[in-house]
Amino acid sequence: MISSTVVRTLRSCAVAGLAISGCWAVPASAAGAMATGGLTSQPIGHYDFCRTNPDECSIRPNNLAPATMTDAFMRKLTSISAEVNAAVKPMSDIDIYGKDEVWAYPDKGVGDCEDYVLKKRRELNRTGVSLANLLITVLRKPDGEGHAVLTVRTDKGDYILDNLTDRVRRWDETDYIFLKRQAIDNTGRWVSIRGGQQVLVGAVQ
Repeated sequence: MISSTVVRTLRSCAVAGLAISGCWAVPASAAGAMATGGLTSQPIGHYDFCRTNPDECSIRPNNLAPATMTDAFMRKLTSISAEVNAAVKPMSDIDIYGKDEVWAYPDKGVGDCEDYVLKKRRELNRTGVSLANLLITVLRKPDGEGHAVLTVRTDKGDYILDNLTDRVRRWDETDYIFLKRQAIDNTGRWVSIRGGQQVLVGAVQ
């Protein structure tokens, strides 16, 4: 049986290389929606994912309005996030594919953090949630390790679906340092998340 400590370690993962180009990061301290900046570089894993799945990276949603947060919508977010967390066994890219930074749907029941994100994004989109409100987001955990979560935009603020917890939290209720996320108007583009410190994030130039 795998201990909870080992599971948590497996579930956390280095995202996007975390080594090359500069972008702005913001601590989870401002209330409401994340403040985003201009276009920035794609994480390496997403770049490769888009080469394999080009149709998924050229979508331009028509409705850019944030989702309406209701009790029913929160129940949907919580249910789908918990279902995916339970259905996917945490496993590193090295163990699955023999190399790092492979972003893929965990259809075989194993994956790391960005794979959970992809599955949650797909399941929520199938229920009618616009891709403009389902944004892959990369960040740093308090220990400096890279991680990926799904940001859900709502009229009550941005919420985070995380494979490290079944609880759906608003982004400013976490202790993460948010780096960049998908643009709301183009699934193949990324924008920086504005803040007061500069960090290095490995990405495609």
